[in-house]
Amino acid sequence: MPLIKPRRLLPGDTVGLIAPAGHVSQESIDKAIANVESLGFVAKLGNHLLEVRGNYAGLWQHRLQDLHAMFADPAVKAIWAIRGGSGAMQLLPHIDYALIRKHPKILVGYSDITALHLAIHRHTGLVTFHGPVGMSTLSDYAATHLLNVLTRPEAEYTIPMALENSRRAETEPWYAMRTVVPGTATGRLIGGNLCLVAALAGTPYAADTAGALLFLEEVNEEPYRVDRMLMQLDMNHPLRNAAGVMLGIFEGCGPSDDGPSLTLDETTDQHLQALAIPAVTGYSFGHIRNQFTLPVGIRARLDTQRQTVTLLEAAVS
Repeated sequence: MPLIKPRRLLPGDTVGLIAPAGHVSQESIDKAIANVESLGFVAKLGNHLLEVRGNYAGLWQHRLQDLHAMFADPAVKAIWAIRGGSGAMQLLPHIDYALIRKHPKILVGYSDITALHLAIHRHTGLVTFHGPVGMSTLSDYAATHLLNVLTRPEAEYTIPMALENSRRAETEPWYAMRTVVPGTATGRLIGGNLCLVAALAGTPYAADTAGALLFLEEVNEEPYRVDRMLMQLDMNHPLRNAAGVMLGIFEGCGPSDDGPSLTLDETTDQHLQALAIPAVTGYSFGHIRNQFTLPVGIRARLDTQRQTVTLLEAAVS
């Protein structure tokens, strides 16, 4: 698919809020509205936000209707998922990808929203944005990088890691940045939540990791489960074919206390060290407050010595 870049956001633009996965509360909706307004935009709500079906935000058909409606509405310039959770995969076989190609717009979110990023990018070529969800508690770092990527097209934009995360590493080691394999790598950004990237491997919605700068993050999964997901991904799309690998901050992914286990670092290193391509862990994205926004499909460069990620083209037009 030829790459499609959405139009950049302008002050006062309308941002559509949707819940394509897990259910949301009125409190979460109110927080998302406040975030939209604090960034200088106007919020528009999906029609089915308060619906609940199990742990989902209502029937998949209704969640899909809100997604389609936001892409079709000419007044809406960007779409922001209020939260992740689970359930976004249910939408993938039913999405009107022709509609999205006809009305390309910014789509932002992370966690379970990874499913939408991968499917939409693969079937439309649209650049989407792995970044905070609408109900996130936005730090200055997260808000700054979100706005820079969505509103200021630049031919080259370098993202330093969050200083706050480095400080947390003193007491929470999983926040520490580590270079597993040194070097510089350039490729298309592709990835997201490890669980979703692994689950979609071998399907029509899988990430194309060949020659890509693969980024992965996870939360609350023990090391043996992280190993299983990396194996699943590698057996479908060999990680050695990527240009480089970035792991974000794997919050809560240490071993439990009920038996022997590898550490998280030992688990990820046994995969990354064998690749012989630049690989790092602990970069500033994931289920964390201080996260930067990654445009899916845009060429970028990882520099392990400088500990930076540089976007090599504008992500919006």
